[in-house]
Amino acid sequence: MSRELKLGRQVVNDDSPVYVIAEVGHNHQGNIETAKEMFRQAQSCGASAVKLQKRDNRGLFTQAAFDKPYENENSFGATYGEHREALEFGRDEYAELKVYAAELGLDFFATAFDIQSADFLEALEMPAYKIASGDLRNLPLMRHVAAFGKPIIVSTGGGTLDDVERAYEAVMAINTQLCIMQCTCGYPVEFDELNLRVIEAYRERFPDIVIGYSGHDNGIAMPVVSYVLGARIIEKHFTLNRAMKGTDNVFSLEPVGMRKMIRDLDRARRGLGDGKKVVFASEAGPVLKMGKKLVAAQDLPAGRRLTEDDVAVKSPGDGLAPVEIGRVIGAVTKVALAKDDSLSLEQLELSDKAVS
Repeated sequence: MSRELKLGRQVVNDDSPVYVIAEVGHNHQGNIETAKEMFRQAQSCGASAVKLQKRDNRGLFTQAAFDKPYENENSFGATYGEHREALEFGRDEYAELKVYAAELGLDFFATAFDIQSADFLEALEMPAYKIASGDLRNLPLMRHVAAFGKPIIVSTGGGTLDDVERAYEAVMAINTQLCIMQCTCGYPVEFDELNLRVIEAYRERFPDIVIGYSGHDNGIAMPVVSYVLGARIIEKHFTLNRAMKGTDNVFSLEPVGMRKMIRDLDRARRGLGDGKKVVFASEAGPVLKMGKKLVAAQDLPAGRRLTEDDVAVKSPGDGLAPVEIGRVIGAVTKVALAKDDSLSLEQLELSDKAVS
């Protein structure tokens, strides 16, 4: 069964390059010029897409949650609601960023945290949608987004397999353009809680969809591991500087890290090959230099029946390979040979009793 998903400019499947999402989130700090610079840097790193987060804060949070004091080093407002509003882009910013991303050749979409935000994004004709781990059990939101008929990427942090299967069934009944992402909701997550083998479990349980990895881990190694396990969409948080104000920056990749991760993902894809053992042209020189051949261990007269003491194995490997030694032992020389002369089957009268 083929697993494939068309995301913007790229078709994602088991054989395609990795689709890398640079999760900008709200690391732009509510500044559109910062967001544009992040888009530029993501494009220069080789990312496939940039992604924001969209919330209708007044409708999303209870009044108590919206008004809760939020005074800390990462706060952009006195209350949590004010903090979230300060980071939120409106229609004009989204429209401008959509055009800018297209100019850069980047796919651009966002996580919809509520139905109002999903409708906001759909009015802007987003090419795809992300559903955050916190909405894995939010079937009304998933069904609403699925009805748009666009690709949906669902993170599964904090959920059980039953939760994931329920989400899969809800979306697939409406829209088969689905990717499920292994994710752990730690910010940052400890390495012993990444549970990357869940990627293999997802591939087995859901053989008809693309599987991905949304990583909150520090560093660039685990996305490569996730690729080897079968993830073909990789999402990593992205920032210009990890020391910037904001809760997500500490576990985000700076441009140098994003560039190296994408480089290593490409190397992993090319390095895995097709599983067929072949000899490459580039190996000829080293094999000749390091390989071995059968030679005369000493001066040998014509008519000599060869014993093990008469044959040596030496480099370079430009003669009869040692694998043929069973045919050589017991054979009779047709010509005289000097020490270190290469042996060949043409020089020998082969015995019917070859040594195995």
